[in-house]
Amino acid sequence: MEECISVFDMLKIGVGPSSSHTLGPWRAAERFLAELREENLLHNVERIKVDLFGSLSLTGKGHATDLAVMLGLSGQDPEHIPVQNIDGIIKSIENNNEIKLADEVVIPFSFLQDIVFNKNFLPFHANGMTFTAFTKDDKEFESTFYSIGGGFVVKEERANAKEKIKIKCAFPFPIQNAVELLDYTISENKSISEIVYENEKSMRSEEEIHTELMRIWNTMLECMYIGCHSEGILPGGLNVRRRAFDMHQNLIGLSNYNNPQEWLETIRKTEVKFRQILKWVSCFALAVNEVNAALGRVVTAPTNGSAGVIPAVLMYYMVIENHQATEKEIKQFLMVAGEIGSVFKKGATISAAMGGCQAEIGVSSAMAAAALCEVMGGKPAQVLMAAEIAMEHHLGLTCDPIGGLVQIPCIERNTMGAIKAINAAELALETDPKNAKVPLDKVINTMWETAKDMNTKYKETSEGGLAISVNMADC
Repeated sequence: MEECISVFDMLKIGVGPSSSHTLGPWRAAERFLAELREENLLHNVERIKVDLFGSLSLTGKGHATDLAVMLGLSGQDPEHIPVQNIDGIIKSIENNNEIKLADEVVIPFSFLQDIVFNKNFLPFHANGMTFTAFTKDDKEFESTFYSIGGGFVVKEERANAKEKIKIKCAFPFPIQNAVELLDYTISENKSISEIVYENEKSMRSEEEIHTELMRIWNTMLECMYIGCHSEGILPGGLNVRRRAFDMHQNLIGLSNYNNPQEWLETIRKTEVKFRQILKWVSCFALAVNEVNAALGRVVTAPTNGSAGVIPAVLMYYMVIENHQATEKEIKQFLMVAGEIGSVFKKGATISAAMGGCQAEIGVSSAMAAAALCEVMGGKPAQVLMAAEIAMEHHLGLTCDPIGGLVQIPCIERNTMGAIKAINAAELALETDPKNAKVPLDKVINTMWETAKDMNTKYKETSEGGLAISVNMADC
């Protein structure tokens, strides 16, 4: 079965701190509201209960899963909600013990009682949740969803049905793995981004593709800008001090600019010695994930926990490597990154609850490495090699967030993923693909086998590794 996954499925705009634990449950709540409407039950509901299972329960508090569920049930949209309104909406629900369901129907709601954290795992996926609506005529309507990483939400019965009926992808170039992608580039004499563009045109107009890709980039740029200009302590109780602000101040000094684009142009004029480049790339990645940790707006790429890698590497290309880069290269970069991410999703996972951090930082690093390789002139085979190199050196990376927060070690890991992506792209550009020993599809399969072998306590449960070696009291 060929699965159609758009660039815009892999690169989503939303609110932090987690795509699987925040954005996914938020979208699941929206879908539950839609089901209530379909059943003509919305205005007959008198109570809602939400059960969170597995990883959603174990690290849900630190990932703001309960807040996301409440915001979703309130009818708020993660892509467009003014982030400054979030705190007020949550406090209103908590203080009044009621929620305005779908922004239409006010019902009693206690976030302490009506959101239940169940540590047991549902069999289909580690991130399960069940919504139950109790109606005025003493009936119950129940629906279970699974947040499978990157903001993707599925229902088990639909996933199984999809396999049974063998839905055929409508893309002109349906891609299931790296070999198929490379074959298309050879037979069509096109770059990877050109193949992706043809697929996207089967779903959207060229103007829509352009507009949405640039909206993604501008969201990334604004996120880096906000992160570099925000100081203080991140929420959650770990007392993590923001570092991007100080690093940025040391790098840029007293330069004058008034908006993100002017800021980008100013950075292009700064010193570009090796240490400064390392600091800039790290600064960009830190900035994004500090915004993410503070429930700010980021681009899921392919997850929120790894949202800093791709913008940091693209910014590196824009301000260090190619001062003449235009919207053409930005779109090219994002399309390649999105396609590589989709190949990983089809062949393995992008969920840390299923595969550990190799599924987040590892995949984002592979996406960024491939994209950088193409915009720097790499051939399709070299682009795939760049992705393979980046993932090969993230294999086995665990997910053990302290306090269940997307902060330690998550924020720093984005800097490492970005630097590895740049290194992987350079190695691929200097290598003849004929001499490659490890195909991308082999490393994706290895990643999945590693994920299956990995102990559950290292898969976003905060039950192993740093999460138990360093506790909240130590911070």
